[in-house]
Amino acid sequence: MKWRGWEKVSLEVADPTVPSGRQIVEAIAPVIVSVSRSTDIPAFYGDWFLHRLKEGYVRWKSPFGGRPVFVSFARTRLFVFWSKNPLPFLPFLDTLDHLGYGYYFLYTLNDYEAERMEQNVPPLDERIETFIRLSRRIGPGKVVWRFDPLILTETITVSELLDRVERIGDRIAPFTKRMVFSFVDIEKYTKVRRNLDAAGCRGAREFSDAEIAEFCEGLRRLNERWGLTLSACAEGRDLSQYGIGRGQCISYDLMTTEFAHDKDLMAFLRPEGLQALDGSSPDPSRRLKDPGQRNTCRCIVSKDIGQYSTCMHLCSYCYANTSAATVRRNYSQYLADRDSGMFHDTIVG
Repeated sequence: MKWRGWEKVSLEVADPTVPSGRQIVEAIAPVIVSVSRSTDIPAFYGDWFLHRLKEGYVRWKSPFGGRPVFVSFARTRLFVFWSKNPLPFLPFLDTLDHLGYGYYFLYTLNDYEAERMEQNVPPLDERIETFIRLSRRIGPGKVVWRFDPLILTETITVSELLDRVERIGDRIAPFTKRMVFSFVDIEKYTKVRRNLDAAGCRGAREFSDAEIAEFCEGLRRLNERWGLTLSACAEGRDLSQYGIGRGQCISYDLMTTEFAHDKDLMAFLRPEGLQALDGSSPDPSRRLKDPGQRNTCRCIVSKDIGQYSTCMHLCSYCYANTSAATVRRNYSQYLADRDSGMFHDTIVG
């Protein structure tokens, strides 16, 4: 692991290859856990997550190979959930509250219904209602609206995209405090281009500099009535003239605002006595920057526990699915295991 700030703990896990059937392994014990950039665990794998939380650990496998990493929840104080449909997960929130964990949601709420880019998400109206219901349950400061990614096609112009953002924002602005968006990266990810072409998304492309300026100015005007904190995810450009900051989804500012009562979390985020030579406090975003993310990403460090090729939303622009056939096969295996009462230490064993 590139991040060296997590404590290591000894963990006893099942191992059928040894006579005792158990072994002791070294696990990382992160304070903040991301659930997950790689797949929609709240939508599809809530049962697995709650079972693994009870067991106290997961085993994470990198999509790029290498040895698996054991991740212990022994010191975890906060879960950051990423989802396009957290409705199936809502019944589990009482358990998280009872166990004393903090959590917030990064709720991706796009409108690409006409283009069918997000094949298996619920209808937009239902997703908006879920957003509002979740906000009423946990508070608007703990539900972040993501419109991610922004995509242009032969039929989606900047003006059309702003209209879609406006229709959603007018309904949910009272139920959130933050909006994060990103401009699609297509040429950087061969898999994204391949998936978009296979889905028939004609003319899907990235934004020009002029189109970025047009979108950001339109969003600035919309936000005059919404009053949200706006930020752009993994964006190298300075968009401050539009009232748009640099994105931080795993957010220091959100945590220190919404979870200031959690002394253990605050000790991790703001340790006492940490000062620069001139007596000033270092920028926490730099001290805690997640080294596993892109240079333009300002997220603070967390450990993601997701697994590639498991998200059944099957979005056309997804970088984390190898193929729809692989995802369906993995999900079918998961359902079969779940229905027999078996939950592996990874989503799909």
